[in-house]
Amino acid sequence: MSYAGPEFEPSPPRRPRRGPLTVALAALVPGALLGWLVYETVGGSGGGDDPGRADVRSSSPTVSRAPSDDAKEPGASPSPSKSATASAPAASGPLKGKVVVIDPGHNPDNFRHAAEINRQVDIGTHRKECDTTGTSTNAGYTEAEFTLDVAHRMRTLLREQGATVKLTQDGDRPFGPCVDERARIGNEAKADAVVSIHADGSGAGNRGFHVILPGSVHAGAADTRAIVGPSRDLGERVAGRFVAVTGTAPSNYIGDGGGLVTRKDLGGLNLSTVPKVFIECGNMRDSKDAALLTSGAWRQKAARGISEGIVGFLRG
Repeated sequence: MSYAGPEFEPSPPRRPRRGPLTVALAALVPGALLGWLVYETVGGSGGGDDPGRADVRSSSPTVSRAPSDDAKEPGASPSPSKSATASAPAASGPLKGKVVVIDPGHNPDNFRHAAEINRQVDIGTHRKECDTTGTSTNAGYTEAEFTLDVAHRMRTLLREQGATVKLTQDGDRPFGPCVDERARIGNEAKADAVVSIHADGSGAGNRGFHVILPGSVHAGAADTRAIVGPSRDLGERVAGRFVAVTGTAPSNYIGDGGGLVTRKDLGGLNLSTVPKVFIECGNMRDSKDAALLTSGAWRQKAARGISEGIVGFLRG
């Protein structure tokens, strides 16, 4: 997602990029450090479709209904999300009894509903717009399409582990949900873990992924104090496995090189009462990152890396 949208205010000033050894030492988190060492071992952030990098175990159909641009038009009001409550029975497995909520960022039809997604909602600390259209690659592959595809792949993988998996939206509503509702869906599901899937829209040359953790917020309707610790554990594990499975390096333009960023301005995190993180899987506006994000084989690796991080967190 672009950092110009309502869920995203300008990020902290870019820090100087560090060398590989410094980055590995600076991360200081077990999961991310392990992942970085694996990244160095496999030889860089190419990822791509090389089957030798990571084994692709299962997949689901690719979504293809996203808009080709960010044009906006007003439209109808949303209906209640069925995807928030509908979930196929979980299989037997190590995550039997666990509930995971996957939050695919944005919505393929947000661009048709400018008035609705620009409506202000309370995020605890202040008010923000309901949602944004998200970003896209220069060729028009949208963030909303990407996030749904990865979410579907994750749902398959996590159900195989026995988890009950719910999506905040499945392309089954005209827009949204708003950021406050996205948080509420995870809370009402009493989720054991929530991950919000995104891709960034930064400048060319800015590459890599980063995981956004909730900061300690206690204002208005927001109180993240109880989830800061477990959310960091979840984020560290997701970051570590994402590097290990995809071979993608942590962001070279946000954070300190360890792939973890803490923020207090995101409604989806501020209003959560259960462990939750965001992951920006790459930069859609950089041609090299875009080549990965538009690859079905790489998206399967991304889904597997995030899912393995969730599994590690839930199994302890």
